[in-house]
Amino acid sequence: MPLDRLTRALPVLLVTAGLGAGSCGEGSKEGPTSNRPLPEAAALIPAAPAPQPTPTPTPGTTVEDEPFPATPGGGGSGAVSADCGAPAPPPLARITIAVHGRQSMSAMLDATPLVGPDTDYCRQIGFTDGRAFCAVRVEGHPERSACEAAIVGRASDTGRAGPTWSADGKRCNGPDGGTSCVNHPENQYLAYVYGAGVFRACAASGLCGEITLP
Repeated sequence: MPLDRLTRALPVLLVTAGLGAGSCGEGSKEGPTSNRPLPEAAALIPAAPAPQPTPTPTPGTTVEDEPFPATPGGGGSGAVSADCGAPAPPPLARITIAVHGRQSMSAMLDATPLVGPDTDYCRQIGFTDGRAFCAVRVEGHPERSACEAAIVGRASDTGRAGPTWSADGKRCNGPDGGTSCVNHPENQYLAYVYGAGVFRACAASGLCGEITLP
């Protein structure tokens, strides 16, 4: 190439090379953004949670290994430390349902399975007031979850140990603007309910407890 043409082309080549190097350098400075919004903490009773599909056990999952709530019927959660030992509980007799918390159009229900009538059994496990119907173990006992699971079975919709909830005969698929319910995300003995109607908690045997909310 003639010297005068090479001299004229040299600045262009230098500028082109500089732009290329600058592009690579700028790309290496990019990183993750830091202004993403943090998720908000969930309220005790969600005012209007988005409808969620009912979870079902899928092949490969270990539903049986899921930790049971420490005190079903009492609202607790956590892993149990023992299986249901002696004395073995009698068959399920009834399921009582109580309102655990309430807002204007929603409430959280708490189902407690009871056995009996068996005064001797109730006395042996610590109920010394002469009652004939009682929970399978006293509140806080490490075997309570396992003993309740033994007499209640697993919910037909979630596969978790505990009762199957329904609202006016409909399964818990989420709030729909009327009478409806949502399974608690961690404790099958608890359920969020919406509107007025009849809410039921049923054991695998078909025995149910129910409550009517105005």
